[in-house]
Amino acid sequence: MKTSSSTIENLQDLVADQPAKAGKKKKNDKPTKGIETLFRVTSTNSQQLSNQADAKANILITVNSIIISVLLGTIVKGMEGNSHLTVPSLMLLVVCLVTIVFSILSTRPHVPKGTYTQREINSKKANLLFFGNFYLMPYDVYSEDMLQLMEDKDFLYRSLIRDVFSQGGVLGKKYKLLKIAYDVFMFGLVISVFAFVIASTLL
Repeated sequence: MKTSSSTIENLQDLVADQPAKAGKKKKNDKPTKGIETLFRVTSTNSQQLSNQADAKANILITVNSIIISVLLGTIVKGMEGNSHLTVPSLMLLVVCLVTIVFSILSTRPHVPKGTYTQREINSKKANLLFFGNFYLMPYDVYSEDMLQLMEDKDFLYRSLIRDVFSQGGVLGKKYKLLKIAYDVFMFGLVISVFAFVIASTLL
């Protein structure tokens, strides 16, 4: 009877420990899932913002290209009879060109050297998640380093943080150039229109 009673007690303890272990497991799983969701949402938002910036830049490039085509095709050709419109036309032409230049700069890709060193791997500073840092590396070396990255949780999270930070830097530069392009186009267009009005009035 003692053996059976002790067995029953052991079974009861085992059953009582299972919910506690399950609760601990769920608690341990929650931060990991939350962190993964955090990185996924952040990366998705950065990609959407980058796509929006590219779309805005393409709009500016298209609109200003059309304006330049109209200027060169109509006003410039008939400038002999409308010499008073020379200055406003040149102003608008410069505004369009500057806007296009900044729009192109905002979408211009920057590709790093494409390699990393073993020292960067050992110090956990290499970003293996961005193609610009490894596209010139041998496959065998890169695959081994990726396996090391996946086995080292600290290295993995550092790489993800570095990738998110890099995306933020690229977005900041892109939107800064895009803002300059929009400002040049907006203020330059207004000034050019006033210049056209004044030149036509003084005729």
